[in-house]
Amino acid sequence: MSESTTRLNVFKTYKLYVGGKFPRSESGRVYEVTDSKGKWLANAPLSSRKDARDAVVAARKAFGGWSGATAYNRGQILYRIAEMLEGRREQFVREVGEAEGLSKSKAAAVVDAAIDRWVWYAGWTDKIGQVVGGANPVAGPYFNLSTPEPTGVVAVVAPQESSFLGLVSVIAPVIATGNTAVVIASEKAPLPALSLGEVLATSDLPGGVVNVLSGKASEMGPHLAAHQDVNAIDLAGAGEALAKELETAAADNLKRVLRPQPVDDWSADPGTSRMTAFLETKTVWHPTGSLGASGSSY
Repeated sequence: MSESTTRLNVFKTYKLYVGGKFPRSESGRVYEVTDSKGKWLANAPLSSRKDARDAVVAARKAFGGWSGATAYNRGQILYRIAEMLEGRREQFVREVGEAEGLSKSKAAAVVDAAIDRWVWYAGWTDKIGQVVGGANPVAGPYFNLSTPEPTGVVAVVAPQESSFLGLVSVIAPVIATGNTAVVIASEKAPLPALSLGEVLATSDLPGGVVNVLSGKASEMGPHLAAHQDVNAIDLAGAGEALAKELETAAADNLKRVLRPQPVDDWSADPGTSRMTAFLETKTVWHPTGSLGASGSSY
């Protein structure tokens, strides 16, 4: 081959991430994704309501194993995700820069913050139980213990403007506490989310724990909000009108709803609120018993 011969462009094919696999939308639809200046970047799958239902099935199937894993094991896997993100840092810097119209240095800062956020939540997996659970003082010969448990399958409408750091900030707390997730990526900037699916697939995260859909939140959101096997919904990226519609639909099976909160800076300390939003508290009573004839108890 002569030096003057030019190679064909090898364009990346972006796919959904559902149940640990990479399907195209069952509808066969795609839509054009452009950068901040209107330049074409890729065709992303335009997910259908059937894709959303498939993602819920995958998330439910994965819930038992993920919620039953030890908190330590979940922390190891989340840390592994951060390791893999670090290895593909340059790819995400490029994708985030194109998606959000940022310079390379600013995009790098966003990606670094997102990786650090994964590490931060990895450290919380085996600590959140001590923070929000514990022994309760009661008047009687009983132990009274409260422990947090995951809510179940959580639908997440990812932030629209923060295509990667905001995305990580709403996914990581959901899965760190043992929930599984069905995520609707930013409609105008879905590519970092779809690439994140490729990282999750190679990070020891069981298939179905996180499912990533691209397309219109206004199309998939109502079906996820009304789905009887979805236990909670995070409306972080839903506009005011859509959020009201989804919250109304979610009431049908008493879903937990995390309403949209204005976030000026996704890199700020997130606190524990997004973890506790999708935890249920189980309280167990147990008799203490007695020690000896004196009737003393422990």
